[in-house]
Amino acid sequence: MTVERKIANTFHMDEETWARHANPWSVWTRFTVLPILILAIWSRVWLGWGSLAPIAIALLWMWINPRIFAKPQSTHHWASKGVLGERVWLNRDTVPVPLHHQQVPNVLSLVSVIGMVAVVWGLVTLDGCLTPLGCALVYLSKLWFIDRMVWLYEDMKQAHSQYQSWLY
Repeated sequence: MTVERKIANTFHMDEETWARHANPWSVWTRFTVLPILILAIWSRVWLGWGSLAPIAIALLWMWINPRIFAKPQSTHHWASKGVLGERVWLNRDTVPVPLHHQQVPNVLSLVSVIGMVAVVWGLVTLDGCLTPLGCALVYLSKLWFIDRMVWLYEDMKQAHSQYQSWLY
């Protein structure tokens, strides 16, 4: 089982949730999670222990986001195909992906982790430069990752009947 699939399982991403997350509104609004979480954690400076409430709200938003939007009427959108490609990527231990798709997503995930380390360290030290720099690194790598997932999906949609059924 891939690490990414374990993470998806932690978030209880079933077929219905993945279908809803393929809604472009879900994809784009999910980009609000990190800034909201950063602001919530930073609020400890002003709110003390009261900051746990906005932190909990931010975490709830992260969990609920892929569930609150309706299944899209079409999955032909760039953002939707990014989600479909992510599903293909999660399944790469069962249905192998082409060689030219095997390294870049891992590198981009590593860059994202480095960005998150910078965000966390920036939040711990209340560094107003490091925190947004790390956030930018996370977002740039995530957008590039999504673009790679679109490419992966386009290359793999004929490889498996389930992958074909996701495009409508």
